[in-house]
Amino acid sequence: MPNRFYRRRWDETRGDEFDGWGRSVWYFEVGEDGWPVRQVEVYDVGRVLRYGPGHGEDRYGGLGQASLYDSDEDWRAFGITEAEFERVWDAGGE
Repeated sequence: MPNRFYRRRWDETRGDEFDGWGRSVWYFEVGEDGWPVRQVEVYDVGRVLRYGPGHGEDRYGGLGQASLYDSDEDWRAFGITEAEFERVWDAGGE
């Protein structure tokens, strides 16, 4: 099964020293087991964080450490195309 791609808006702020970045939209590429392979976080103030192979974490956060499929949430409603994910990934960031 090929990797899947998701986009989800979080209406909560970070709750840490970077709380002023505001709310965010998260993009995920996940393997068939639901574990994130690559992830992009786009914050309302324009800050963009990217995590994936070769850059799993930094002082701001890191690649998700749980399968999206292990939650009680149905992620199908958040599905996007690979092309949409790649546009955000290629746009850059941390």
